Amino acid sequence: MIFYLGEFLKSAWGPARLLQSYAVLIAIALYSGFFITQTILPKFYGLLPSDRGREFTLTKEAAKGKPTGSGVIFISIFVILSIIFAPLDWLQSGVLLLTWLMMLTGFLDDRSSKGWGEYIKAFLDLVITVVAAVLLERYLSSTSPDGQLKFWFPFFTDPISIPKWLYIIITVVMLWVSVNTTNCTDGVDGLSSTLVLIALVTMGLIFYVILGHKDIASYLLVPHLKDGASWAIITFCLAGVLMGYLWHNAFPSSVLMGDAGSRALGFYIGVCVMISGNPLLFLATSSIIFINGGVGLLKVALKRFCKISILENIRFPLHDHMRKNKGWSPTQVLIKFMIIQLLITVAMLGIFFKIR
Repeated sequence: MIFYLGEFLKSAWGPARLLQSYAVLIAIALYSGFFITQTILPKFYGLLPSDRGREFTLTKEAAKGKPTGSGVIFISIFVILSIIFAPLDWLQSGVLLLTWLMMLTGFLDDRSSKGWGEYIKAFLDLVITVVAAVLLERYLSSTSPDGQLKFWFPFFTDPISIPKWLYIIITVVMLWVSVNTTNCTDGVDGLSSTLVLIALVTMGLIFYVILGHKDIASYLLVPHLKDGASWAIITFCLAGVLMGYLWHNAFPSSVLMGDAGSRALGFYIGVCVMISGNPLLFLATSSIIFINGGVGLLKVALKRFCKISILENIRFPLHDHMRKNKGWSPTQVLIKFMIIQLLITVAMLGIFFKIR
């Protein structure tokens, strides 16, 4: 909206051309997201449901009674600001809608007195992720020079063609894993939002500096993403909104994002990774989220469906193990997990973009 307003005004007022600068729009979206969320979020505490305390989690008593489900506020702010600042195409509009719907499923669970069952949420996840996968497949196929879907990987100079049916399966799995591992990581004040913030800033920089820049993408032998700058605006907008939430969620928290926030954030990260053309980038952006929450999901699934027990001496999510068995404080969990993720991110990006 602002982008097109700049096109309309620049002939009459020269400085209006800045409204078509992607760098300017990124900065405005980031700061607007932070200040708006930081300012208005506390005003909605009284309207949000109260946390019931997650079963089997170490901090359920500390969280019980706090306003939760604040994702319904900051994800809605994110969607509105993205529409205002980013020149959206139909895929980006669809992703914003699906992100909001993923948030809505989480919020309805947050406000439910007993919580929704696992199978209901799994079904809703499947519906939304399949729709997202089909949208991504159709868009990327239509914009590909040869109509083929391709992934690029480290150690391979040329991108690898992927059948459409396989792309859809990989995308559904990626989005489901990202949604549920991010949800499982939301258990220590500031932890999930900080790790997601690292992922968003990383993907925003990749979109704007590398994939969205034709010359840099060519130099690094990765496919150029023609709308990479637009994805960067949207991604940094969400980063700013998340900073505004984190301002109130830092230990000791006064509000929780609930499933409304964690599920939507996980979904959007997964979409960004698939848009990049390299599903392994999830390791660079969210490896700690995956280990912290994903291994626990695998452990439960193997025991429930295959009667196989693994890692019996380790409590999951891993942040609970570090607190209960290693004596880490919430701040130690946050800082140490953040440091490890940053180290992994820097190393992975070096491998992915330079070893080609």
